[in-house]
Amino acid sequence: MADIKRLLNKPEFPISSRYEPDWVLDNQMGPNALWLVEWLTEVLALKPGMRVLDLGCGRALTSIFLAKEFGVQVWAADLWISPDHNRKRVEAAGVGSSVFPLRAEAHALPFPEDFFHAIVSIDAYHYFGTDVLYLGYLSRFLCPDGFVGIVVPGLMQPILDIPEHLARPQSNGKIFWEDECWSFQTADWWRNHWARNRCITDLRVDMLKDGWRHWRDFERVLEATGKSIFPSDAEVLEMDQGRYIGFVRAIARRAGQVGTNLYDSALGVSAGVDG
Repeated sequence: MADIKRLLNKPEFPISSRYEPDWVLDNQMGPNALWLVEWLTEVLALKPGMRVLDLGCGRALTSIFLAKEFGVQVWAADLWISPDHNRKRVEAAGVGSSVFPLRAEAHALPFPEDFFHAIVSIDAYHYFGTDVLYLGYLSRFLCPDGFVGIVVPGLMQPILDIPEHLARPQSNGKIFWEDECWSFQTADWWRNHWARNRCITDLRVDMLKDGWRHWRDFERVLEATGKSIFPSDAEVLEMDQGRYIGFVRAIARRAGQVGTNLYDSALGVSAGVDG
């Protein structure tokens, strides 16, 4: 038990350390989402009353964190997790009046333009945001000068071929590198990917120091408590030592007027024109 507390109570994430470990572990869907959202909020100017979209919120841990710690209103959007289940979690956490769970697909968001002061996405954006058109679409839902911030698994250096230790089975039989891992990109890749969009400004992209170690430690906690959803990746992360695997953070502010893009055209929507 002492080892579990040591691995979870990290000085890098003092706010997350205040949350009940069993609650975090029972509701996890990947690397510790509270650590990642705490890291993201270090560089986001969140203020009470702001409207925030938590895109790909999973079981709404990050949404609850944002509401509790910053007093913002959060629309907790996820495609796979039932909003009914998230609603129960939100109410049990005491933030039922400020977190609004809903089911939504990332390319068909049911919100008005210029609605959110901030959009965040933790461990989800790489599944849909590598599309060159997506940031332009998403930015339409931001207020002028609103900001978007993401944290995603990423690469410390580019790869052409899968490193051998990421592709071979671990002792538990689990292979770390699956086809969806090709969505992992370097900080430079994300910087270039976002910088080509005129819809954003004040771009900042960096990587979490010792991200591989934090991920490994959380996997070890899941192993020790038997609360893993999937077989652990602690072994391969230990072998990797941050040579390839880590976390990327990207933030930017909406710049000026956002024009119609191809997603809107496909849906028959025009900027500033009522249907």
